[in-house]
Amino acid sequence: AIDEYKPLDATTNPSLILAAAQMPAYQELVDDAVAYGKKLGGSEEEQIKNACDKLFVLFGAEILKRIPGRVSTEVDARLSFDKEGMIQRARRLIDLYKEAGIGKDRILIKLSSTWEGIQAGKVLEAEHGIHCNMTLLFSFAQAVACAEAGVTLISPFVGRILDWYLANGDKKSYEPAEDPGVKSVTKIYNYYKKFGYKTIVMGASFRNTGEIKALAGCDYLTISPKLLAELSKEYSKLTPTLSVKEAQACDLEKIHLDEKSFRWHHNEDQMAVEKLSDGIRKFAADAIKLERMLKERMFSAENGK
Repeated sequence: AIDEYKPLDATTNPSLILAAAQMPAYQELVDDAVAYGKKLGGSEEEQIKNACDKLFVLFGAEILKRIPGRVSTEVDARLSFDKEGMIQRARRLIDLYKEAGIGKDRILIKLSSTWEGIQAGKVLEAEHGIHCNMTLLFSFAQAVACAEAGVTLISPFVGRILDWYLANGDKKSYEPAEDPGVKSVTKIYNYYKKFGYKTIVMGASFRNTGEIKALAGCDYLTISPKLLAELSKEYSKLTPTLSVKEAQACDLEKIHLDEKSFRWHHNEDQMAVEKLSDGIRKFAADAIKLERMLKERMFSAENGK
């Protein structure tokens, strides 16, 4: 898909890696990760964790051969409330990329946009020069805290916000401009540009091409191959709906969030609370499935199974 659509950057997450690791085409990468985990030794748990990290990096390295920009690699979602754990794991992933001859400028480390994740991002950026991509971002409070932390990039979700409103509201469809996910990213983009934040806004998680077109002009968008295929068949003129000039004229007030006010504002947004916790659970579940798969590869033969 990357060879076909030639994107600038690409992203991975535990769910995508889990799916890819089960494809025949990528078994060599899985075997390499398993061999690496065994070579480092340690307890069974440590070997599996090392193999898992290595697999994420091997996929990232393969992707980087095909794109000019950066690849995003995700820190284990089970560390979402462990600031120090996330910092440690991020640095480990960067070290593994370094071993593979890849510099940290080509990597974005993905962290959950919890308070702890945002603070981990702040430390990684300021003290270690590691670029972060804050994911599972649903609320305006999360976006404000990320901007204040000075992270490189945020991935505010569009489609998952729409999913929530369709499941919990009376409306069964939305026009692109009225789509709650589109409105959320538009507000975040306008706020960042109005107040001069350098953090890149990368709209993510799209359900249809209407959402993508309604966010034309956003810094970056991360689009699935399926939706890129649909867009490639369209020949209508695409005009930006977001612009720095318009953002600067917006009627938005600058706010500051410490931990207490962040938790309060985020908590006031029922959709964001539910989607953040749901996203963490889903990524964690896929990470566990991936570990189980690696464990079977690494230890079932030894146990005579």
